[in-house]
Amino acid sequence: MKKKLQVQTGGKLYLAGEYAVLTAGQSAIIKNIPIYMTATVEAAPVITIQSDMFHYQVGMNPDGNYTLIQQTISNFAAFLRQKIENLAGFTLEISGKMERQGVKFGIGSSGSVIILTIKALSAFYQQHLTADTVFKLAAYTLLKSGDNGSMGDLACIAYNELICFTAFDRQRVKAWIDQEPIQTVLEKDWGYTIEPLKPALNFDFLVGWTKTAALSGDMIRLVKGEIKQDFLLHTQEQVQKLKNALLEGEKETVKASLARVSDLLQDLHPAIYSKPLLLLKQAAEGLDAVAKSSGSGGGDCGFALSFDSKTTEDLCKRWQTAGIEVLVIEHCEDK
Repeated sequence: MKKKLQVQTGGKLYLAGEYAVLTAGQSAIIKNIPIYMTATVEAAPVITIQSDMFHYQVGMNPDGNYTLIQQTISNFAAFLRQKIENLAGFTLEISGKMERQGVKFGIGSSGSVIILTIKALSAFYQQHLTADTVFKLAAYTLLKSGDNGSMGDLACIAYNELICFTAFDRQRVKAWIDQEPIQTVLEKDWGYTIEPLKPALNFDFLVGWTKTAALSGDMIRLVKGEIKQDFLLHTQEQVQKLKNALLEGEKETVKASLARVSDLLQDLHPAIYSKPLLLLKQAAEGLDAVAKSSGSGGGDCGFALSFDSKTTEDLCKRWQTAGIEVLVIEHCEDK
């Protein structure tokens, strides 16, 4: 067993399919974000956890701020067929806040910290886990804790690339979790797909932060009742068009599909497009670009795809004028 190791995980943003992907069989396209959290793990007499989000460290006695990390460790121990008290001790230090001055970016920090913990423990206990197993372990933890998300964020963070995720029946898997050992649950076919995508396009991917936080769980509870079959059908159609257009390098179809899913979200519930997110979207008008909200909306981040350098420059200026901070500009090249 190695004495000291470091691992990293990034963030994610939904490009298309958010809200629809809460329904089993629906798909979403999700992009990895190169803003990272880091975990350092090393051997120690007992389990100790420290995050730079908080000003104290804990063990495994329940603590509200460290609940997700503690649950992840407990589930990993069960995965290893070990009791917590029999595990070789370690110190786990997590750094890299996905926030600024206490306001979160909304790029998947909860999912990232779970996967970060799994990756750290996998390295420490010399478990060579596939990205798919990491995803399942992370989803297991969130489902067991009662999370109401689609788990697509976990898939993107686990794979750390642009993916098309098709959702599974979470209630069915939750029933397995309640009734069967973790190893049995992980071995089952959950019914999802995770397809890495290699776009045949050159574009700049920009992440714009509204500096206003929104809680995904609260937004989902607010909006979920409005999701009807027409929304699901139209969203799925556009997600498939977007996926094919990215793979085939059809720029105008990419722009049109993203604009259409954006309109579908705007019509779904007025809370999704907060005023800053509307400004973020409108800033791309008249440019060789497309911009939209991401994920649950209501605040946090949106994104844009820009198809030339002058457009990227102009869009950044427009966002700055609107009070939107550019967190990421990533150049994506034809694979």
